[in-house]
Amino acid sequence: MKRKIITIASGLTVAGALCVAYGYFIEPSRLIANSQTIRIRDWNPAFDGLKIVAISDIHAGSNGIDEAKLRQIVLTANEQNPDLIVLLGDYVSQRNEFNPRRDRRLKMDLSIIAGNLSELRAKYGVFAILGNHDDWYGTAAITAEFEHVGFNVINGQVALIEKGGHRLRIAGLKDQLNIKSWQSYSDEYKRLLAPTEGTGDVLVLQHSPDVMPIITGKLAISNDLKLMISGHTHGGQVWLPILGSLIVPSEYGQKFKAGLIRDSRLDLFVTTGIGTSTLPFRFLVPPEIAVLTIIAETSVR
Repeated sequence: MKRKIITIASGLTVAGALCVAYGYFIEPSRLIANSQTIRIRDWNPAFDGLKIVAISDIHAGSNGIDEAKLRQIVLTANEQNPDLIVLLGDYVSQRNEFNPRRDRRLKMDLSIIAGNLSELRAKYGVFAILGNHDDWYGTAAITAEFEHVGFNVINGQVALIEKGGHRLRIAGLKDQLNIKSWQSYSDEYKRLLAPTEGTGDVLVLQHSPDVMPIITGKLAISNDLKLMISGHTHGGQVWLPILGSLIVPSEYGQKFKAGLIRDSRLDLFVTTGIGTSTLPFRFLVPPEIAVLTIIAETSVR
């Protein structure tokens, strides 16, 4: 019996070590294109088939994210022949130093990050917002580098794309770190969208899915909200059989972890992102580029 217990314990130890090695050395270096068709109620059929490539949480310089990986992201994204590329924040990764966050050095220089991503191409352009790690480091610096390479940084702004006389409005919301109160945050974007209200559907870009309840319902920032795309959660970054994802950086726990969340107020898609944060592991949550094809839903929910 004792020998059997030792054998089982040894086997579990080896299996655990292999899983840790896989989660550190292999999975963070992977990249998949996760394709999904999303049917949106009352979506303007003029934009049926709109293909959106969503990229989030690159955390350049984190485990598995070197310059070669950035170029692979660009190649994979461009291969999808997207109509729109949306960058959802957290491009940087800071060193584990004891300085205040704003003074910590980056693991990869901003100019190198922007330079390697600069070849991203889409029919209607590349639109970017910022995440909490970007705000911690320096919003102005990151915005300047991205605008220098031709990206449309719409952090706190609304952009318009047109097709055959029809409009799609893209609302780029600031990260939740900028929320002073739910009401003031909602009012800010309600005012921003008001001049174009009723002129087209609204696609919302927000780094964190936790903002969804703040811009819908009684706090709705527009009557034309159709889809929100977010990142931030990393899909939990580690998924364990039976146990699932133990830690999801969301106030709503598993609800907004990843994938499509259907809601009567606003559909939400959360991408698991690419890089790592806090811990340098990914396990059964491979780095992804989300490829979303949007069409009108004809049936009633």
